[in-house]
Amino acid sequence: MTLKATPLNNAHRAAGARMVDFGGWDMPVNYGSQIEEHNAVRTDVGMFDVAHMCVVDIKGDNVRTFLRGLLANNVDKLQVSGKALYSCMLNPQGFVIDDLIVYFINESWFRLVVNAGTAEKDVAWMQAHNQATSSGLTITQRRDGDNAMALIAVQGPNARAKVWQVIPESKEGTADMKPFNVAFAQSATFGEAMIARTGYTGEDGFEIGVAAEQAENLWNALVAAGVKPAGLGARDTLRLEAGMNLYGQDMDETVNPLDAGLAWTIDLVSERDFIGKAALQAMGQNAQFVGLILREKGGVLRAHQKVVVAGTDATGEITSGTFSPTMQQAIALARVPNGVNVGDTVHVEIRDKKLAASVVKLPFVRNGKILAV
Repeated sequence: MTLKATPLNNAHRAAGARMVDFGGWDMPVNYGSQIEEHNAVRTDVGMFDVAHMCVVDIKGDNVRTFLRGLLANNVDKLQVSGKALYSCMLNPQGFVIDDLIVYFINESWFRLVVNAGTAEKDVAWMQAHNQATSSGLTITQRRDGDNAMALIAVQGPNARAKVWQVIPESKEGTADMKPFNVAFAQSATFGEAMIARTGYTGEDGFEIGVAAEQAENLWNALVAAGVKPAGLGARDTLRLEAGMNLYGQDMDETVNPLDAGLAWTIDLVSERDFIGKAALQAMGQNAQFVGLILREKGGVLRAHQKVVVAGTDATGEITSGTFSPTMQQAIALARVPNGVNVGDTVHVEIRDKKLAASVVKLPFVRNGKILAV
């Protein structure tokens, strides 16, 4: 099978990146030291190729009404141009088709960014809903074709300053911009750039969208400005420390989002109906999503390990686990039975041992600070 390549593939190879098959995409896992890449984002600045993710533009007179029924979060929260919202998109059974960010540009144009591996099914789902509701909208994926865009995430405490250095035209519109907002800048060097104050690391920064043919020029300019390229390995440890779900691992089309710590992204309060609402209300929440810190030596926390709760027959499961470079401890995200509380001790089955772990409130790390101890 031929792997798909982002517009930055040549830049990664020129930099000596170790490339891997990531869901059918040829992507960099690291450029040497994953730990150094992780620490650069926590203490300075790093950047990630996220051009495998897919921008989807939805345009027409009925976009807001369409998204009210499509998304579990309520787009009526988006009343000011440039505001962004994180949401799940559910199937009729109440399970997660994908998680995404939606940006409100104007009443006839909303922009979504969806995950790489789900992009094709996501767009097909949107098109089917468009047809079923006779919404008459134009739904355009921007990952492929003549109008393709590429996304680069620049993250870390010095990320914004570096972006302003490389795209000075962006500073005026973004200097006072709060998180989960987006602005557009016309760069003399890179053309139109979408600058969103969003990310997947627990640090401040921007996710930048430019025309695909400008991506390598922008990447090289950021490298020249001192931004450290980082791969999938660091991206995973950073997002896990930040307590952020990964689609396909922490939730998918078999998982109730209420059990995956995503209740805050789902509007069950308003009278608005949306796909999956009735099923979700019928299921309710049957587990809780927590952080674990391993307290005994002898293993590393990994996905699918069983979590044993003392005094009950109920068990949980780790969904994502790693060794935290920031905390220097083994940490995990886990679905555990209702009734387990922060501060409790549970045991994780690692090979032939049951090792003690503490239940902690997420996130583990945010803005360079360790929050879970």
